[in-house]
Amino acid sequence: MGTNVPVREDGGVDVTAEGELIELGDTGARALVHAGGRRQPGVDLVLRGLISHAASVPADDVELVHACPECGARHGRVTVAYPLTASGAPWFADVAIDGDTIVAAAGTRHPLGVAVEPVSIDAGELIDEAAFHPSEREAIRSFDDGDRSARVRATLWARKTALLRALGHTDFIEPSRLALSIPGADGGLGRIERSVPEFGSFWRGVVFHDLPVRGPRVAAVAVIG
Repeated sequence: MGTNVPVREDGGVDVTAEGELIELGDTGARALVHAGGRRQPGVDLVLRGLISHAASVPADDVELVHACPECGARHGRVTVAYPLTASGAPWFADVAIDGDTIVAAAGTRHPLGVAVEPVSIDAGELIDEAAFHPSEREAIRSFDDGDRSARVRATLWARKTALLRALGHTDFIEPSRLALSIPGADGGLGRIERSVPEFGSFWRGVVFHDLPVRGPRVAAVAVIG
């Protein structure tokens, strides 16, 4: 359930006046969607504002690191250097943007990743073969409505992108080897239906939360339970 809430930066500056705060089930994590505001804040400002709100610390004190702790490259989810949780553990957080839509998510219990993707009517057969499992491609082709088909395709890709960001530095997993539940048929809470040996049994705890965003785009948060 989403509610409009002011997430304020230190000094009382409202950084997401039109932000929507969304609880991600019982994961203890929250997502903040900012779209179409009178002024668009930077992606880091939105994420810092969300963590500030959740951790009750000034947003100026929130420290974000985008470099991968394993290799130093800029990939995978964001690392929160400060604040830490009450137990001294790190926060899990990530943020993504497409057009005028920024989505941030943060929590203390589970690794997570965020993705926002544009909806494209036809991505091309070669791209679909590289991105989607045969069962997913069959489902995409089964829709008579081209807009719905494109939205399902984009949502599947957003979910996979969010998962790869949540995993961070890991051996490359070909997206087409993973089969996810089909958006629309799973109520917006996606699961991995066919996994890969590299994932062991952990894949059973992964949940994809589809978020409502405006315009020709979709958003998803992958939470590794």
